[in-house]
Amino acid sequence: MIPDGFLRRMERLLGAEAASLFAALDAPRSAGLHLNTLKTDKLPDLSRFSAAPVPWAEHCFFYDTATRPGLSPYHDAGLYYLQEPSAMAPAGLLDVRPGMRVLDLCAAPGGKTMQLACALRGEGLLVANEIHPGRAKILSRNLERCAVQNALVLNEHPAVLAERFAGYFDRVLVDAPCSGEGMFRKEDAAAENWSEENVLACARRQSEILRSAAKMLAPGGRLVYSTCTFSPAENEGVISEFLHSHPDFSTVRIDSEFFSPARPDWIDDPAPGIENAFRLWPHKLRGEGHFAAVLQKAEGGESASLPTEPTEAIPAELRDFAKELALTIPFDRAIRFGQTVFSVPGSLPALRGLKVLRAGLALAQNRSNRFEPEHAWALASKSAAQTADFREDDPMLLRFLQGQAIPGTNRGWTLITADGYSLGWAKGSDGQLKNHIPKGLRRMG
Repeated sequence: MIPDGFLRRMERLLGAEAASLFAALDAPRSAGLHLNTLKTDKLPDLSRFSAAPVPWAEHCFFYDTATRPGLSPYHDAGLYYLQEPSAMAPAGLLDVRPGMRVLDLCAAPGGKTMQLACALRGEGLLVANEIHPGRAKILSRNLERCAVQNALVLNEHPAVLAERFAGYFDRVLVDAPCSGEGMFRKEDAAAENWSEENVLACARRQSEILRSAAKMLAPGGRLVYSTCTFSPAENEGVISEFLHSHPDFSTVRIDSEFFSPARPDWIDDPAPGIENAFRLWPHKLRGEGHFAAVLQKAEGGESASLPTEPTEAIPAELRDFAKELALTIPFDRAIRFGQTVFSVPGSLPALRGLKVLRAGLALAQNRSNRFEPEHAWALASKSAAQTADFREDDPMLLRFLQGQAIPGTNRGWTLITADGYSLGWAKGSDGQLKNHIPKGLRRMG
């Protein structure tokens, strides 16, 4: 049930228009998916999901929830990411280009991070951070599923990162934790936990996060701030306060027929430029609602140069193993976490003192002087020396995704694929392909 305090506030702000908002929040919600262009540029049978393009986001589609694309092996293969349609807007506003240094500061569960990774096309560096340890693990798993190879996944407080990465990033996304008013019809907990006191607490936290983000942006860089809430305190209020205290930043106007202008008249002392921010309203488009502001930092000076992580060449025996399996190694530098060898960009910043969940692409574990390929390497591979391909609707794929062995005549490491898209490793012997999907990633029976 939508909180009475929220209803009263929106009636006061929107007047007669509030009825349209409330009607939209009572209607069935829209659902969307973002095509993962790191793995494919055309999803097979996209029409089966009754898909229609999301007009404000590239490679994004609405889908009919009755088609349940999350149950398809294509989802396990990372061909797409299920994402709320209005939440697809902020990442595209960053204007990310290959080779940039990009930070997603509040990244979990990873939908916007995946969009940024697609824009980078495997070049440059993507740092994805999440302050909550459990959510950071979900973020890391989602980036692995989507075959993101040039990402550093961290679990840090924004203020800690601000000290470490001052002036370092070309682009920063702050999809700030908020009161979640745009999630009322999606998550009952959003309505149950809502209060005006929580709204103000969120606004204070958002301002703190935004200040940290601004420190990490290089001169001339772009920062996008977004929320999934309707509260002026968390939206126009946070941005206005930021602009008043950061004269080296200005807002960028975005012209779109789908975006409604921000409302400077809803806050006290609005800063010049706040009118360039915008809202996505659920009664004006197919989405739960969002707010976004595009902020530009003034030119002047160079981006920071930081010490890089000590790396080694890819071990010769691992190169031989990759050749044997006909697999590609994305970067020629490596680091080790325990027994696992990661392929990492040569520009990877020093990691000492940071809480790191993932760096680059996990290739293989060295066990008793022999290598075993990592699940991440399977998902990032488009082919292998040995494959076992199944149609997407073959029952054998469900058995495999549940962690079971499946029949097969291959011997040794075999890449299991759905219509050519990689799902994970099996090891063949005695007429069986023995499952090597990590236990924590297997589907429940």
